Amino acid sequence: MQFDDQGDLDTSQVDDRRGIPGGKVTIGGGVVGLIVVLLAVVLGVDPQLLGLSSGGGSTTSNGAHTAGEVQQACKTGADANRRQDCRIVAVTNSVQEFWRTELPKRTGTAYRNAETVLFTGQVSTACGPATSAVGPFYCPGDRKAYFDLGFFNELSARFGAKGGPFAESYVVAHEYGHHIQNLLGTMQKVGSDRQGANSASVKLELQADCYAGVWAHHATTTPQPSTGRPLIATLTDQDIAQGLDAAAAVGDDRIQQQATGRVNPESWTHGSSDQRKTWFTTGYRTGDLAQCDTFGKL
Repeated sequence: MQFDDQGDLDTSQVDDRRGIPGGKVTIGGGVVGLIVVLLAVVLGVDPQLLGLSSGGGSTTSNGAHTAGEVQQACKTGADANRRQDCRIVAVTNSVQEFWRTELPKRTGTAYRNAETVLFTGQVSTACGPATSAVGPFYCPGDRKAYFDLGFFNELSARFGAKGGPFAESYVVAHEYGHHIQNLLGTMQKVGSDRQGANSASVKLELQADCYAGVWAHHATTTPQPSTGRPLIATLTDQDIAQGLDAAAAVGDDRIQQQATGRVNPESWTHGSSDQRKTWFTTGYRTGDLAQCDTFGKL
């Protein structure tokens, strides 16, 4: 995955809160509580939407950073090729540029910018307080996607993903898939149907995977208005394999097997590893969000 070295990075789309102390927020229930939160939220929507809340436990940290660091360090695509945080800025820019054109064209719904929030340890949101333990999430209340970059180390260390730049990009694009669902009103379909292999929650998550694939299909052909060139210059089969590997790593069946030694589809919230790979691939191969109707096809 390579960015255009001369491409422009728009850091106004990113709120860098790393280094800003958060409130005393912890996750309750010890190991069991952590497993429940991970199953329900990792690569998903905010905890309140899924009926979860914060309680008592520990937090993780991504190391020392200065608040607003990306605004100083991330100027061009060359910076995105060198730094992880600048890469998240670049992917955010690419994803939003694509949907800004695609969403009104395909659905008649105007695209409204979301914001990527980088934090360490804990963060306050319109959906309530959250810690790094919940993984990346999108909050419909403030239309922001939240990331502690330390999660990407956890993706490899805890969930067994191989990692890599496009694994991270897939995660960002998935959360912005939830933003598209928020704009289209799809999130309202979840209601109380939050668990089970055929639940609305699973359909919502798989659709967000599909939307991530749709963006990936168009990533190297979506031009920046300022340069006329795509910000993402190249995307290889190996990059896509990184994304698929990340999607599989956070499938409900794999997480349950690792955590408890058994698989219980009745408690799924995000879908199986195979389903997550299949729906990302559907979006990537077709490049058509109309093919992402998980509510009609699952």
